[in-house]
Amino acid sequence: MAQPDSKKIFFENLSGAGKAIAVLTSGGDAQGMNAAVRAVVRMGLYVGAKVYFIHEGYQGMVDGGENIKEASWESVSSMLQVGGTVIGSARCKEFRTHEGRLKAAHNLVQHGITNLCVIGGDGSLTGANLFREEWSGLLGELVEQGSIEADAIQKYSALHIVGMVGSIDNDFCGTDMTIGTDSALHRIIEVVDAIMTTAQSHQRTFVLEVMGRHCGYLALVSALACGADWVLIPEMPPEDGWEDKMCQKLSANRAGMKRLNIIIVAEGAIDRSNMPITTDYIKNLVVKCLGFDTRVTILGHVQRGGTPSAFDRILASRMGVEAVLALLETTANTPACVVSLCGNQSVRLPLMECVQMTQEVQKAMDEKRFEEAVKLRGRSFENNLKTYKLLAHRKPESELPTSNFNVAVLNVGAPAAGMNAAVRSAVRVGISEGHKMFAVSDGFEGLCKGQIKEIKWADVGGWTGQGGSLLGTKRTLPAKHVDKIAEQMRKHNINALLIVGGFEAFESLLQLYEARATYEEFCIPMCMLPATISNNVPGTDLSIGADTALNAIVETCDRIKQSASGTKRRVFIIETMGGYCGYLASVGGLAAGADAAYIYEEPFDIRDLQANVEHLTEKMKTSIQRGLVLRNENCNENYTTDFIYQLYSEEGKGVFDSRKNVLGHMQQGGAPSPFDRNFGTKISAKAMQWITKKLVETFRQGRVFANSEDSCCLLGMRRRALVFQPVVQLKDETDFVHRIPKEQWWLKLRPLMKILAKYKTSYDVSDAGQLEHVVRNRPRESDASVAM
Repeated sequence: MAQPDSKKIFFENLSGAGKAIAVLTSGGDAQGMNAAVRAVVRMGLYVGAKVYFIHEGYQGMVDGGENIKEASWESVSSMLQVGGTVIGSARCKEFRTHEGRLKAAHNLVQHGITNLCVIGGDGSLTGANLFREEWSGLLGELVEQGSIEADAIQKYSALHIVGMVGSIDNDFCGTDMTIGTDSALHRIIEVVDAIMTTAQSHQRTFVLEVMGRHCGYLALVSALACGADWVLIPEMPPEDGWEDKMCQKLSANRAGMKRLNIIIVAEGAIDRSNMPITTDYIKNLVVKCLGFDTRVTILGHVQRGGTPSAFDRILASRMGVEAVLALLETTANTPACVVSLCGNQSVRLPLMECVQMTQEVQKAMDEKRFEEAVKLRGRSFENNLKTYKLLAHRKPESELPTSNFNVAVLNVGAPAAGMNAAVRSAVRVGISEGHKMFAVSDGFEGLCKGQIKEIKWADVGGWTGQGGSLLGTKRTLPAKHVDKIAEQMRKHNINALLIVGGFEAFESLLQLYEARATYEEFCIPMCMLPATISNNVPGTDLSIGADTALNAIVETCDRIKQSASGTKRRVFIIETMGGYCGYLASVGGLAAGADAAYIYEEPFDIRDLQANVEHLTEKMKTSIQRGLVLRNENCNENYTTDFIYQLYSEEGKGVFDSRKNVLGHMQQGGAPSPFDRNFGTKISAKAMQWITKKLVETFRQGRVFANSEDSCCLLGMRRRALVFQPVVQLKDETDFVHRIPKEQWWLKLRPLMKILAKYKTSYDVSDAGQLEHVVRNRPRESDASVAM
């Protein structure tokens, strides 16, 4: 929601002077909690507040003493990449008692703390809200006991609470993603990818148990991300007789030349009678009925461990800053809120509304209202389940609709991780919709040469986890070969086109739209899915492949920084890809804890470089041992990576030395991240359903004829929703010379990176989350759920 300009430079209006903020982590740990703690501490200090750590969660609050310590800027250095929570977390029985909360209130008042940022699950947040409601009564008791002065009641009259959900299970209603979920998915997918190679070698069936006692999110999304044969989750138990159906499915897959089977089970999986379904039961069932060599792997606490993913670091950093803003804006009448993610936007929701809906899910499951439980989990969960069913279970030929439409799919531009997941999804959804699917090799270059063939359901098995482009991709645009392409479209009677690619794909679609005036072959529904590591396509906040590239950058930065541990002070200058788009440098810088990131979109000169060197020199003298500077490859033709490296080397003499590293094509390679697998899978399924709808609408007198603007679209994520946008309407939003959109949402994250690196800067809070209410059914389009 837009706000007046008076909120633009927020530190002039939202001062934290005189305020004390405490941050604690409670309940189970989750990767990314440290990033959230770091953001709360540094944002709190930035606005002039005192910030305190409460060690060991509520136990530390009850015990007081050394558990409540004032935080400094340096105390959160080097914790961004650390998993778990460095300030400790503990479940506390004493806090559940009135006496325990009385002790906690006394300890907070002693430090002047009336603002609490709680990072935990629904139990931790419910406890915080109860504490808030009892606060004035607790202070009254403390005055009566003589533990605090009478004026303390007036001075500390209200306790303000803001929550952030840290839980790998993603079991909290009201947010698309909780802190830690994406990292847990990374751990699961790493294991599944490794198991697949050994399973294939021995033709084995593997039964994997993942965490999720009351929520099947991890099981469902990991099944979607690896193309598992079967998944069992507590929200949607299988129908009676599922054992026979599962064995038939496994047997059919083996008969179709598949050498392995993967079954994923949530630890809380149940049947329709609410009885547990165990991994051993499934193993014994498969061995008895099919005789397959079957193994069980229980992932356990591996899922909680390891370094946080790029997504979790960015999410936690954004949420931490948002939590401080919420605390500064709160009044005595503001309800306790939780900072949430909806699509690609921060929102604030009343804490207890979210908790109540989360509890309703469990109640629905206990009462066997499973369809309702799925709906209560939210559109993201519901959409994941629908997509999994659509892609994993092939309908018999007799049940498929017969559309007699031919749909071609091709990749255009540079390869991006997740492209293959998108193609697999398109092929399988297309076949389920009754279409004949055609795969084009090597983009438009292959299409003009006739490199096009029908592709079947089984042909795309195992594609989800493959990096690069299995179809082959080229940067060639269609304009030069438009007559030959039209000839091939006519020859194969192509009725619709799905293009998966980057900026070249966008330009290609514009050229095909303009060619409609000359060639009727292009008067068909055409849709583009953005897939590029640069994330430079207009009309979308995110592109397939960008998350994988970010993770590659962040992992490399972590290693590079670690290489300097124990040595003298060192600054690393790292060059990222992205063309003229600074997304990778900026967002990668935020996730890796960079001190500066140079990009084309934010012009800089020698004075800015000098100021950065001086700022880093000052920090090096007082606190940090390692510095990190990212540079986008095309940010400035004169201030090259070598120039910046030499400048820092010269100016840092006597304080630090410098090293440089060009990351290059390693950002483009590797297996796709869970996010990219699922984002590609889901938007591709949505695109195919749109194509089917358009084919039906435009089929007249025995042929398809579509020449309107809205039949040639790009499907992109815009804030909270997936939106189909006519490519012609996106022309005005595009800088074609530099191949970037004219406006880019992530530029608003750059001040956040600077604040966390100790720069004084203005921070636009016009896009900050506003207090909303939990909505059971969001508008239809917003089942986008970018956050998987």
